[in-house]
Amino acid sequence: MKSHKKLTTASGRPYLEDENSQSVGSRGPLLLQDYILHEKMAHFNRERIPERVVHAKGSGAFGTFTVTHDITKYTKAKIFSKIGKETKVLMRFSTVGGEKGSADTERDPRGFAMKFYTEDGNWDLVGNNTPVFFIKDPKKFGDFIHTQKRDPHTNLKSPTMMWDYWSLNPESLHQVLILMSDRGTPYGYRHMHGFGSHTFSMINQANERFYVKFHFKTAQGIKNFTNDQAAHMKSHDMDFSQRDLFDNIDGGNFPKWDLKIQVMTEEEATNGDYYFNPFDLTKVWPHADFPLIDVGVLELNQNPQNYFQDIEQVAFAPAHIVDGIGYSPDKMLQGRLLSYPDAQRYRLGTNYEQIPVNRCPFATNNYQRDGQMRVDGNGGQNPNYFPNSFDDMEVDQSYKEPPLPINSHFADWYDRNCEGENDHYSQPGKLFQIMTPEEQSNTIHNIVDAMSGIHGPKKEEITRRQLFLWYRVDPRLGTEIAKGLRFELEALPI
Repeated sequence: MKSHKKLTTASGRPYLEDENSQSVGSRGPLLLQDYILHEKMAHFNRERIPERVVHAKGSGAFGTFTVTHDITKYTKAKIFSKIGKETKVLMRFSTVGGEKGSADTERDPRGFAMKFYTEDGNWDLVGNNTPVFFIKDPKKFGDFIHTQKRDPHTNLKSPTMMWDYWSLNPESLHQVLILMSDRGTPYGYRHMHGFGSHTFSMINQANERFYVKFHFKTAQGIKNFTNDQAAHMKSHDMDFSQRDLFDNIDGGNFPKWDLKIQVMTEEEATNGDYYFNPFDLTKVWPHADFPLIDVGVLELNQNPQNYFQDIEQVAFAPAHIVDGIGYSPDKMLQGRLLSYPDAQRYRLGTNYEQIPVNRCPFATNNYQRDGQMRVDGNGGQNPNYFPNSFDDMEVDQSYKEPPLPINSHFADWYDRNCEGENDHYSQPGKLFQIMTPEEQSNTIHNIVDAMSGIHGPKKEEITRRQLFLWYRVDPRLGTEIAKGLRFELEALPI
């Protein structure tokens, strides 16, 4: 005979009445003593944890990363230790600027975040579907995101805010051009590339440091919506990307990405000879100079059993690295090392790494104690300080990183766009020029459509300023956008 589970409270007390509240008579007022009523309502009121400030709406799945090529000459990371090695991974895709209830097909960058559960700890590689970003100094991040959210006066999305900010920050041109192409409206998450975006480092067994870029190339092939198709899908299915990912995995059509890296020696990166700053997040490393090197294959093959448990509560932070993988002087990366763990502590609590999806499946030993939702025994009777005379925990010197050379003895506030750091036009210009005629036409159409939303007393000033930037990227691009906006060409400072 099949046994049945008893209905209980969260404290384990079995109870009967889950549908009817206790009252004085069938039509009388309710009693305060009906604890089950209060428990259900209070829990319901607290079901929504704070949504992510950015990347609020997302989809995700579990999978496997398999090494296919030997890169041990660059890194001693155990995840890459031998060909054929498999590592469990959780991956989350997302839109960036929209709220949790927004449409999946909005024109927006897409988050591309991975948590690798390695025997040396969890490695979080947190990037986007673009190799660059809008800004290159973290102090500008909050201001930029405010322009992508809602106008504090109207509580509406504001093209005026967006283009005002972009037109005042020409470093954004490269990412804005990508965003305004059809790559800004990918056909779900399976048909887009992913990038670590930042410059990271790798350290090998000889303690040699290399700087790297991570590229995940979709095996499904690139596929994008046009602007009109994305708008139609928005009205037809706001959850298109979630449905597409879930249904394909559920049906056994497991999406895959090929991991490739670009490698730059420490000397190449730090001697100043390269013609731009390799740690600038608004720039790509040309493949002709730093060709792609094959590493492995990432496959998503398991949908989460519970979305909230595994996808809403997953916490990524680029600060989470493993032995053999390190940081770089990329200023945006440096800023994220602080802000991402802090955001997770705000959203999920100080012990967020004890949540099963975030917990390292291998050993974790430290002296962190107490705090809300501490559920792992809190260290028991062990000391909560180091060093001490009572436990057997020790520091493993083999994990020590080599020293990082610094090329200056002066701490100051340096202009991010000083001489030699102010070419914001060459790379987006090359990007526009390698687009097909159809891609160019669609991109121009999308920019005209987006800039048409600029309004208010500063409309002409903002439009002129942004058109001037487009002209510097490519004269034909600027001309065609001006024509589409019916803007007088002679009004431009060409």
